[in-house]
Amino acid sequence: MGRRALAVQADVGVLSAVMEMQAAVRGVLGDPEIVVTNAVSEIAWNTVLEADPASYEDQFRTCVLQNVHLAKAFLPAMIQKGKGRYIGINTECTMQLKPNQSAYASAKRGMDGVLKVLAREVGEHQVTVNQVAPGWTISDQDREQGTERNEGYEATVPLKRRGTDQEIANVVAFLASDLASFITGAYVPVCGGNVMPTV
Repeated sequence: MGRRALAVQADVGVLSAVMEMQAAVRGVLGDPEIVVTNAVSEIAWNTVLEADPASYEDQFRTCVLQNVHLAKAFLPAMIQKGKGRYIGINTECTMQLKPNQSAYASAKRGMDGVLKVLAREVGEHQVTVNQVAPGWTISDQDREQGTERNEGYEATVPLKRRGTDQEIANVVAFLASDLASFITGAYVPVCGGNVMPTV
């Protein structure tokens, strides 16, 4: 397809590692005009009373600091160019706040706060900052394992099904395109209506 790609390993919770990644990307591909943040680590889902405090620190590093570090690494070049797209992958859990979600949801809420402030700070440079919030999404792993269906979860979704990875990617592609040039600071649920922000 005439595309170029580069794989760079980095701990997104460590600023020095992210800056090394940025230098590697710039050296091969140049400064990107689109950044999508999507790293998250796995934790045990426990109640607040049972959860290990380290789980909260871990989620803070991968949800909040990831976005602080990647913004520091990649947004200055976007600001200099006067254009860019920064898209964070959030979650429907940020609004659901169900039992056992506290470490994950609190970190994703922190991410939401960082990115909404960031949208205000860089907007004058025509750099947009938005979030896509998937529901429980069907992935290649589900397809391989035959676990696409979950009737309990699907029953809570107005569209009565799980979304697909392609449906999430479609919204990311829209926000990264010129079609979304006047959208910033948005939190966009892509979860079949399972959560609906109200005004």
